[in-house]
Amino acid sequence: MAPLRLGSLAPDFEAETTTGPINFHDAIDNSWAVLFSHPADFTPVCTTELGKVAKLAPEFAKRNVRVFGLSTNDLLDHAKWVDDINEVNNVNLKFPIIADKDRKVATLYDMLDSVEHDPTNVVNGIPFTVRSVFVIDPVKKIRLILTYPASCGRNFDEILRSIDSLQLSDKQPIATPADWQPGDDVIVHVGVSTERAKEIFPEVKEALPYLRFAKLPEEN
Repeated sequence: MAPLRLGSLAPDFEAETTTGPINFHDAIDNSWAVLFSHPADFTPVCTTELGKVAKLAPEFAKRNVRVFGLSTNDLLDHAKWVDDINEVNNVNLKFPIIADKDRKVATLYDMLDSVEHDPTNVVNGIPFTVRSVFVIDPVKKIRLILTYPASCGRNFDEILRSIDSLQLSDKQPIATPADWQPGDDVIVHVGVSTERAKEIFPEVKEALPYLRFAKLPEEN
């Protein structure tokens, strides 16, 4: 199988989850999606991450994003673990967590760790997942890939920020600069002339011929 890259069609699959069985593409429907993996249930970093995502559920929903967790345990373990997550983080986790005990989905998305990278994340020759993140758009194309080691918890505010950038650049001929936050100035796409940019945006500042900052039009 060819490696997954930005622009690749997100592989489809069927799986059991904490909210029932799914076909992945059908479950995404016409939304955006975030698929993110966890090495195992009842692990400390993962417990904080899933709690954070549960707290951010309204923010993902606001952006038309459906969230799918994944861990390499069965549904019985998942159900017990969700109780822990809810209690420790004071949340009510409702998004599906995929039960990938046979590592079918983890293999499909190349999420598995290796002895060469982290021998503590491979037990009795069986690898657990790294902390993978796939952002997938409504036409099921992979738009962003992040990979963190098992020891490093993810910054989900950054994932939301990245989704904001992706969705905005789909609507406007722009890119976003370093540390950009919604509401900040954007960069005019290199394929747009300064003259054309001044017709599109209410304000354009040319720092360099190839670096033009712009304010976005106010939404009605």
